Amino acid sequence: MVFQPSSKIGIFIDGPNLHAASKALGFDIDFIRLLREFQYLGSTLRAFYYTTISEEANRSIGPLVEWLNYNGYTVVTKTAKEFVDANGRRRIKGDMNVELTVDAMALAKQFDEMVLFSGDGGFRSLVEAVQRLGIRVSVVSTISTQPAMIADELRRQADEFIDLAALRHKLGRNTSERSAAGGREV
Repeated sequence: MVFQPSSKIGIFIDGPNLHAASKALGFDIDFIRLLREFQYLGSTLRAFYYTTISEEANRSIGPLVEWLNYNGYTVVTKTAKEFVDANGRRRIKGDMNVELTVDAMALAKQFDEMVLFSGDGGFRSLVEAVQRLGIRVSVVSTISTQPAMIADELRRQADEFIDLAALRHKLGRNTSERSAAGGREV
């Protein structure tokens, strides 16, 4: 990762996308280490974590959301929509792409570097728009899984692509810490 020491950094985390990528790579994210890593690289102005919440998922994600709120993250949530599809199966729909995009564009002039933790190709236009404002964008996801968890168009648009697999030693949580936290992703 290449950042200027004087850089003001904005971190935007697509929570479900980061969770899926880290699980596919076989490790849990240590969010304290994540925040410290970027604070070490520059002046982290704000770290956002975006996720949807449903009644079912609230039992597992609720403690993480509370923990992040108290430990330096701005957590943005919304309730997932439940519906029954054409085959009669119960489905849950919800993503935070619009919320993340609006926040990133509203705050873009406050930082020099944007770090986006997501592989979702829908963010390519956001990355391009932020770059037009003169902001350097790093995207963190992975190409180390089969299939890759980052859309090719997003990876190519970024100024820097950082493979999450390469950050495992910096951002991964020790399994002993997971046991002590009761298995929650903290």
